Amino acid sequence: MPPTSYDGLPRASASSVGVDPDQVIAFLDAVRAAGLDLHGFMLHRHGHVIAEGWTWPVDPNEPRVLHSMAKSFTGCAIGLAIDAGLLKLEDRLVSFFPDEVPADADPRLADMTVEHLLTMRTGHASNTSGSVWRGIATSWIAEFFKIPLACAPGTEYVYTSAASYMLSALINRVTGQTLHDYLTPRLFAPLEIHNHAWDIGPDGVNPGGNGLRAPVSAVLKLAVLHAQGGVWNAQQILPAAWVKAATQPQGGPNSRYGYHWMMKPSGAFSALGVFVQMAAVYREHGATLVLVGGMKNSAEIIPYIERYFPAAFGASAAPGADARLEARLASMAERPPLVSACAAPANSKRVFAMAENSLGVRGLTFDFRDDVLTFELTDAEATHRLAVGIDHWRAGTTSMPGRALHHGYEFKDAQIVAGARWLDAKTLEMTWIYPQTAFRDRVVCVFEGNTVSVARTVNVNSAGGEQAVLMGTTHR
Repeated sequence: MPPTSYDGLPRASASSVGVDPDQVIAFLDAVRAAGLDLHGFMLHRHGHVIAEGWTWPVDPNEPRVLHSMAKSFTGCAIGLAIDAGLLKLEDRLVSFFPDEVPADADPRLADMTVEHLLTMRTGHASNTSGSVWRGIATSWIAEFFKIPLACAPGTEYVYTSAASYMLSALINRVTGQTLHDYLTPRLFAPLEIHNHAWDIGPDGVNPGGNGLRAPVSAVLKLAVLHAQGGVWNAQQILPAAWVKAATQPQGGPNSRYGYHWMMKPSGAFSALGVFVQMAAVYREHGATLVLVGGMKNSAEIIPYIERYFPAAFGASAAPGADARLEARLASMAERPPLVSACAAPANSKRVFAMAENSLGVRGLTFDFRDDVLTFELTDAEATHRLAVGIDHWRAGTTSMPGRALHHGYEFKDAQIVAGARWLDAKTLEMTWIYPQTAFRDRVVCVFEGNTVSVARTVNVNSAGGEQAVLMGTTHR
């Protein structure tokens, strides 16, 4: 198990705090049997982390792209600003941005309040995903006010990251600081959350609904803080009244959404992010489960969570169960084999000019030296390089383009673990694992005479899962 020396959280055995280790094992086995891509999890009860496991090559001390779990951090900033007298729930959004409101704006826009943003009742017809806005270089505040209203603000729940962005923009307006800067001394520092960063948009505003990178333990701490009524190490970090309001349904009798917290799975309140990044708090059991993965949506894993948790809480443990759990957790970190079906070709370098393509790729280079392939992709921006192990995994960093496959994120100098194997004498399969994210790319290259075709797919994405196949030729 990778070291977790930076989170500062006490550890204990599962059975010592009334958790049945065999139920945890059964959960992990069921998830694996279902083919679900679980990257890691932490289980906390009664002040201790009692189980944690990480699939290779995830390092829990490294920051992870948390996606919409960021929203629950954003909610904290609003609660703190309200407690400081800088905001009120009933404040109208347009009063803070009078110069951004279009002259022909829907008259109902004037009624949108801070609380409407918090409860996802903006009046919009659909979600504005961060993957859309990440491709826009102009003001996202201006983009927000262009979104048409389908109904009066405050009436209908429609989940949208645009609401969270405007909450972050409000923090800029009332504090003179970014959301990240405002929260650092008030939340991250007291909770001893390290190694974190938050993207910044063209307005100088952190996205609010996404873009936060922090270790998985940061979300566990945030969830436990809310389970404890805003208290951490005997210090009131968040107002107790705010925490109570934020973690229960708001906005109507059928609501399952609080102030940037979701009421699911059954009996829990949760911070949720796309591709199944989840923190679920079982308040009555004093337990919190955090997991991260690369799955299509939470509906894939919630049935397993509800089957095995909270049944594990308060159950007695059979003899040897803690040892069995430790062995099962250790097995999660086993490195998958990477073996070619045939011998690799001799050292060689092949340079391909690419046929016209929608990705703007002009050239590809494959430089095979011993057991390492240096792969180069040239587009209008630059030549991007990646060292790939042949029949072994090689860790490094990359700025290989891939925004369309990665939920709109363009990674710069991102951590990557890359390996390749020959499926047959002409087919090379590369696997690119981005261990700080939900993403894993598969790149299949087929060499036929003086041509190559390159097909790139991703394990999970909010849009398409594959790129257009690239075709290239070389002169031998």
